Amino acid sequence: MALFSHRSPEDQALSDYIHSILGFRPKNIALYQLAFTHKSKSEESVGDYRLSNERLEYLGDAVLEIVVADYLFHTYPTQPEGFLTEMRSRIVSRASLNKLAQKLGFDDYIKYKHENTQAGASFRSLGGNVFEALMGAIYLDRGFHFSQHIIVDRIIRLHIDLDELQNTDVNFKSKLLEWTQKQRKHLDFRLMDESMENHRKIFHVQIFIDDKGYAECSDFSLKRAEQIAAEKTYNMLTK
Repeated sequence: MALFSHRSPEDQALSDYIHSILGFRPKNIALYQLAFTHKSKSEESVGDYRLSNERLEYLGDAVLEIVVADYLFHTYPTQPEGFLTEMRSRIVSRASLNKLAQKLGFDDYIKYKHENTQAGASFRSLGGNVFEALMGAIYLDRGFHFSQHIIVDRIIRLHIDLDELQNTDVNFKSKLLEWTQKQRKHLDFRLMDESMENHRKIFHVQIFIDDKGYAECSDFSLKRAEQIAAEKTYNMLTK
């Protein structure tokens, strides 16, 4: 992917957007265009690989994990490994990244085929996937230390409240179980379907209470799918 000397209006719009949310302008705008391109919209192939954000997502996931782990390690010098692992999981969870992507306005720039939006969990996690791919693009475009600066100073410090995150009770499965027990109702987490997406297994879970269907969720992690579905159901029942 060559560096563009003359950018198209679409490239310029994306460059302006990146600058507005992250404070810098891309050098190789093609990387960032790719980061916002879902495979359903891919129009080019290299060998057996259709050009999309999947490879950047893989890379960005690794960059995000190490940067967040390093940041938490130095931010909480007296906390044990279990605490650091839990905090990292909360920050980089699919639900958290989806919310960040929505907050930052990714929806206006993601390229995908709208008629396929019911095709699988990847479409329900478009924002989170693009967020990881964007981190991969920044890493390739500017290097690790610049990526670290963006993740820490422009994402964590501006958009993530660590104190709130630390004090939040995220075990909605337990909260929902407690609620159903008090109401003398039967709670059931049902695995409705399993499929493959990007060579990873997807779990589709739906919650049933006394055989009545409530919230559902698809995710690459069974536990996370159950937690997100439980949170949606609990909030629905207790409002």
